[in-house]
Amino acid sequence: MGSAGIQGPLWGGAAEDWAAVQEGLCQPLWLDVLKAAGAGPGVRLLDAGCGAGGAGVEAARLGCDVTGVDASVELLAIARRRLPDARFQEGDLEQLPFPDAFFDAAVAINTLFFAHDMDRAAREVARVVRPGGRLVVSGRGSPEACDLAAFGVSLRPLLPDNVNAPMPGRLSTIDEIVTLIESVGLRVVARGTTRCDFHYADRAACWRGLASAGPVRAALQHAGEAAVRALFADFAGRHLTPEGAVLLRNTYVWAAADRL
Repeated sequence: MGSAGIQGPLWGGAAEDWAAVQEGLCQPLWLDVLKAAGAGPGVRLLDAGCGAGGAGVEAARLGCDVTGVDASVELLAIARRRLPDARFQEGDLEQLPFPDAFFDAAVAINTLFFAHDMDRAAREVARVVRPGGRLVVSGRGSPEACDLAAFGVSLRPLLPDNVNAPMPGRLSTIDEIVTLIESVGLRVVARGTTRCDFHYADRAACWRGLASAGPVRAALQHAGEAAVRALFADFAGRHLTPEGAVLLRNTYVWAAADRL
């Protein structure tokens, strides 16, 4: 068992809020990653760490035959409601429940850095892609380029030691992603960045979105709501617009590679 036993319950704790408020803010990234993956009619595609299925819906619109795997049964239930014709399965990124060379393409959108053994997770996602198929991996940019990453850095002292979260040095640059996927024998064919600005109507909406993410759920359990709320209040206050909305400016990084 890898990280699923820890990450699944965390991400399932506020699954409906994640699906309704937070997940869809990454749509520009989904579209860039799916394009880089060659998503299109008849492509057998795995979404590794599919969450509530938002990226899978976009892939299905492009004509893909979609399979999603995730550690959270609550998020998977939402994904199945959204995309009943796709296949969604509970599983662990470090031990995927699929045979070798099963998919034409796979995407791991902001997920591999949650694995305890990120190298093993990368090997697993590469393993299930057929020779000549493609894998695309994305991560948050540096805290200087990604407000959400900066929030994650400030959250780190409130997390228990057994919870992995996106941090500088864990797929926060294109070079780090390239190094990871080349280490499992793939050939990088494309790389890029995507801007995803998160706009929340007010602080309450921002809290609802951010507090639905696994790392924040872990901090709430470990450090208590008062500590997390205080950190959030300071962070959100620095990102208010004149109208009282919260705006986070985020750059994501990604790379695409072919299995030889």
